[in-house]
Amino acid sequence: MNTKRPAPELDPDANPASVARAIILRQLTNSPKSRHQLAQKLAERHVPDDVAESVLDRFEEVKLIDDAEFARLWVRSRAQNRSLARGALQRELAEKGISAHLAEEALAQVSDDDEAASAEALVRRKLRGSMNLADTAERDKYTRRWVAMLARKGFGPSNAFAVVERLIDEQLDGESPE
Repeated sequence: MNTKRPAPELDPDANPASVARAIILRQLTNSPKSRHQLAQKLAERHVPDDVAESVLDRFEEVKLIDDAEFARLWVRSRAQNRSLARGALQRELAEKGISAHLAEEALAQVSDDDEAASAEALVRRKLRGSMNLADTAERDKYTRRWVAMLARKGFGPSNAFAVVERLIDEQLDGESPE
């Protein structure tokens, strides 16, 4: 005999507000979420819009949902752990429903110097002494690869080319007999 109770969202007699609270708490237990992400999850579980709004408002009042803090944490984590530039971070925040204003405040944590150091570190990891960067065809091939890698991380083309060219030049200067 199966005595397991159905999940609250599957129980037709469940209070919609209780269901919404349970869903939100379960989602926030896994990781921080934006209000938009939580609203989407409630919609997926067929929580009525008015109930979802009311419960989300209450969670914001008690600071369990804070989009500004979520954005700050997201930017700090993704910039450090994934070496993403502001462009990529801004796109990710927009996908998570963070307003442009809050995104700009969070992105202010990443300075131009931080971004340049991150791009440089990414390319330095790819540089190997066995590469024949003096050969024009090889240099062009690696330049394209590394600039594309930086572009995927959200770095602008001009900055990416500048970093790659400078590091290749440094590598070649270091290899030349003096």
